[in-house]
Amino acid sequence: MKTSQEYIESLRRLNLVVYMFGKRVESVVEDPIVRPSLNAVAMTYSLAKNPKYEDIMTATSHLTGKKINRFTHIHRSVDDLVKKSKMGRLLGSLTGCCFQRCVGMDALNALSMTTYDIDAKHGTRYNGRFLDYLRYVQEEDLVCDGAMTDPKGDRSLPPHRQQDPDLFLHVVEERKDGIVVRGAKAHQTGAVNSHEVIVMPTISMREEDRDYAVAFAVPSDTRGITYIMGRQSCDTRKLEPGRIDRGNSAFGGHEALIVFDDVFVPWDRVFMYKEYDFSGQLVEQFASYHRQSYACKVGVGDVLIGAVQTAAEYNGAQKASHVKDKIIEMNQLNETLYCGCIACAAEGRCEPSGTYYVDTLLANVHKQNVTRFPYEIARLAQDIAGGLMVTCPSEEDLKSPEVGDWVKKYFRAANGVPTEHRIRILRLIENLTMGSAAVGYLTESMHGAGSPQAQRIMISRLVDMKEKQRIAKGLAGITAERDTVPGK
Repeated sequence: MKTSQEYIESLRRLNLVVYMFGKRVESVVEDPIVRPSLNAVAMTYSLAKNPKYEDIMTATSHLTGKKINRFTHIHRSVDDLVKKSKMGRLLGSLTGCCFQRCVGMDALNALSMTTYDIDAKHGTRYNGRFLDYLRYVQEEDLVCDGAMTDPKGDRSLPPHRQQDPDLFLHVVEERKDGIVVRGAKAHQTGAVNSHEVIVMPTISMREEDRDYAVAFAVPSDTRGITYIMGRQSCDTRKLEPGRIDRGNSAFGGHEALIVFDDVFVPWDRVFMYKEYDFSGQLVEQFASYHRQSYACKVGVGDVLIGAVQTAAEYNGAQKASHVKDKIIEMNQLNETLYCGCIACAAEGRCEPSGTYYVDTLLANVHKQNVTRFPYEIARLAQDIAGGLMVTCPSEEDLKSPEVGDWVKKYFRAANGVPTEHRIRILRLIENLTMGSAAVGYLTESMHGAGSPQAQRIMISRLVDMKEKQRIAKGLAGITAERDTVPGK
């Protein structure tokens, strides 16, 4: 397994083509806007080397028998699934942001099942290819970007009917030694901090869309791949002197658009090729795993709740009954989220491939709660923190010879609390609920792993409504032969 420093040095050796603010980024490792997100990924390596967290952060490879980073592991038991959720909460609580490595782990586990099932039906050899690739990822302890979301264009049209065929990534050429693909993947979390890009279809396909039913993996610096970094609220604060105004100065996340401009993929890295009948299964399996992964938001919630309790104490308001009640509500919502991710793990089952899969219904219920509860937690946090969270002068004003003493004088609160400490905790709350970290805590909670409606559709499909009706009718004494529903 790599150390965090070995991971950072491995990124230096990549020749990534990255653009931000219209200019090419010379080094993602040194860039002040990208670096906090890199630091968050590096934490996944640091903790794996820490004996205190070894049980949660590492696993034993079922392929080699070696100890590996859990982010490269294929779940082999319910205990693995539970530890995955515990790992997400732990990392979220220590970084206060998205640590970006879950999506690749979820892609690996989904492909371990789907490739096996494709082979069983079609007599293909994808699973063997995938396992060879998995060995490489485990041996090198690589970060994989799981690339599923296409730009999609006109949502009312399937891929083959789009005016621009590249709005869904597709195969444009087949060669003896591989395929050539063109298109893009959007909203890619941690993309430029990754060694590999694992591409999957974004929706269930029909035969007319078979050229879009493709899954593969390529090195992140493959020729023809360009990364265009997304903006985040307050992102340019990272370019300013000082650290207080950043809130969480050490860690962060990022998203990017990945453009595939006629990228060549060798056959040994192709895991689905025109098997459109399995595209929906791959999407569903990946999405279910990734919806479980939102245990990370519980960890970030831990940080936010701790910050709010501190702000209340700094303000001298911690004994107010309404403040105590709101913090209880924040904790209740946060722990309810944790119940969901643990439940879908505990109810997991073994698939024919030998991979353990979460309970799909409970994973979708968990993610549906994630689209709501963090927003209420953030609202309560802003309520308790007060207006200074968004009207506070800058760090430079705080340290100014001319006005700094006034800032310290007029923004003091409880006796004995330095004004700087009060400002620091308020900036952290601002960062988590409004700034760059809010992308990972709020917007990602809403749209990550599919929109809220996607989860509701899955819940509707998976709930056994007929069985619920059968039980209710039986208790009510309604027999089937005498039961008619008008208009049914």
